[in-house]
Amino acid sequence: MTSHGPWTLRTGTTVYAVRLSPDGPWPELAAWGPDGTETGPSPLDWSRRTHFITPADAAPAEYIPYGQRPFTGADLIACRPGEERGTWWAFTGAEQDEDDDGTQRLRLTFADEHLGLTTALVYATVPGTDVVRRRTEHTNTKAQPLRLERFDSGAVTVPVTRAARLTCLTGQWSREFQLTQVELERGRFEIGSTQGVPGHAYAPWLAVQDAAEPADGPATPTYGIALAWPGNWHITADAEPGGTVRVRAGRLPHEGAVLLGPGATLTAPWLACAFSPEGLDGLARAWHRYERRLAGERLHRPRKVLYNSWEATGFAVDAATQLDLARTAAGIGAEVFVVDDGWFPGRDDDTGGLGDWTPEPTAFPEGFDAFIHQVRALGMDFGLWVEPEAVSPRSALHAQHPEWVYRIDGRPATLVRNQLLLDLGRPDVQEFVLATLDRLLGDHDISYLKWDMNRPPTERGRPGGGPPETRDLDAAHVAGYLRVLDHLRTRHPSVTVEGCAGGGARIEHATLARTDVVWPSDNTAPLDRLAIQHGYLHAHAPHTMSSWVTDAPGVFDPRPRSLAFRFVTAAAGVLGVGADIRRWSPEERAEAAAWIARYKEVRDTVHRGEARTLGGPTDATCGVQYEHPGGGRVVVTAWNTGPLDGAPLVPGRAARLRLRGLDPAARYRDARTGTAYSGAHLTHAGLAFAWTATYDADLVVLERGVTP
Repeated sequence: MTSHGPWTLRTGTTVYAVRLSPDGPWPELAAWGPDGTETGPSPLDWSRRTHFITPADAAPAEYIPYGQRPFTGADLIACRPGEERGTWWAFTGAEQDEDDDGTQRLRLTFADEHLGLTTALVYATVPGTDVVRRRTEHTNTKAQPLRLERFDSGAVTVPVTRAARLTCLTGQWSREFQLTQVELERGRFEIGSTQGVPGHAYAPWLAVQDAAEPADGPATPTYGIALAWPGNWHITADAEPGGTVRVRAGRLPHEGAVLLGPGATLTAPWLACAFSPEGLDGLARAWHRYERRLAGERLHRPRKVLYNSWEATGFAVDAATQLDLARTAAGIGAEVFVVDDGWFPGRDDDTGGLGDWTPEPTAFPEGFDAFIHQVRALGMDFGLWVEPEAVSPRSALHAQHPEWVYRIDGRPATLVRNQLLLDLGRPDVQEFVLATLDRLLGDHDISYLKWDMNRPPTERGRPGGGPPETRDLDAAHVAGYLRVLDHLRTRHPSVTVEGCAGGGARIEHATLARTDVVWPSDNTAPLDRLAIQHGYLHAHAPHTMSSWVTDAPGVFDPRPRSLAFRFVTAAAGVLGVGADIRRWSPEERAEAAAWIARYKEVRDTVHRGEARTLGGPTDATCGVQYEHPGGGRVVVTAWNTGPLDGAPLVPGRAARLRLRGLDPAARYRDARTGTAYSGAHLTHAGLAFAWTATYDADLVVLERGVTP
């Protein structure tokens, strides 16, 4: 290695190599792929000749400023206020080291002495995964402020033959995480959000493949990125000259630019980069391993089966009704009872109460603690729903602190869901939220907290907070949000924290690193939910995916499915129940209890095992396979999404799911039926499912090590 590189980072099975370009002072990607890819000529090498563009515009640059790359998309745009935009930097050094835990770090620095800007490109591996994390740090070295219009976290370049296949997760409220593919031969593709959260429309996640290869091929090289930022963001992909696609990602300031003061440093969010040689399914497992690493020791705490009372009672919360539900929930095996919206004063509907976070005395006439004690006496933990960032206009909090909401003087306020949003970037608002949560969790025996957010910020101003161009409201709100979550993890480590934002509008790695589970969607209808979870599991791990069994009809696919179908769907992640179980028949409750008992036996495999998707919800039969660490157990969740009568294409012939990744010489026994299979049979012939009108889903447990 010379002072110009290459610099090599090694993960569990992959390599990421960076070098200084021979054409100018910018870093380029030399190799990214399986270990050994760095040996030999780089697939990103080019002739060094350009026509009507600069060499920097054609280079596979890891990060490059406008000024040096003026035409095809820069990652950094900076200037002094009132002056022309542009940065022309020089390489100033590299530092590479390795921590005791195996984390490899690389830091490349560049400086524009005239502008007074120093930029550091920071790389770090994550032990036990195939993820390389990247971000940038920008420091103003002069006595005048700097204006940063773009400051992406990083960029990656992927070689393709003719076109790139981009896989993203799209949707809307109640239809999040729809797996969507776009073929990009020329031009630009962009997704993002300016809603103050990642949003329902797109997830900050992208997979890139050569369109000449099959998307789900077991030997298709697949590259992925994911941005850890719970605020405004973008991901942009450009089909570049010479057979590459270049993807850059970063946050978007609400004000359009950030003013960086003298001596100040702006640190961009982490961008996680992952590679798998095994297609989208292999990339999903790479992300799952990374998110299990983010969970740390919390991964080993069982995700308990919860019952949430919202769909049964709505805002009509009172102790007697809730206890009636709690007794029934305990009877089917629930381990946590969560009271949702409606437990605080003024909350008869969604027009009041938010911000006044004390239990409604008339709803709990014997006292809130006595109510919690009665729930816990049933053998369940107790949980509570809160929406800490929200405030109702007619609440006592808003009357006392109208200045705490986002607003613009002289302009009307927009109500969304009849509420306003607190400016969590303000230190006094943060202190209020911290004190509120400490009081609730400290004064009452609460072990589960569901944090919701049901509206984006509108009229996003802060009167009296200085000129708008000097603020960075989006980053301030994110910092406040993460500060509160970090406080919860430190001050209340035993409390399970669920993240929710009107469903799946705020799910990304910064949130997942600080919560135990998240709520992917408010849509719990069986076939709708199956499609949501199929997309979700391509980007996120099963142990993070909260899912409920309800009686909700389909929003987009209204075909009914059995209670078994709904339980198997919810058991594919973290099982919960949200139906009005008082209305279920004794037979349905008995069936529910049996499914919950089966789930408890396999949840460790579901949450910690290697997951593989087996087809998808557009197939008549699909499933998810989970292999326990060490391979001693395989769990398969399977569904019939086809005709309601369950009729196969050929009468009398069962549908089959071919399993993947099993040892062909190993022996597996169905724990329920006793049927034994070889690994070769399961991967070649598959598991048989003789679907009928009433048998439309199953959960199969295969124990390894039994001879047929």
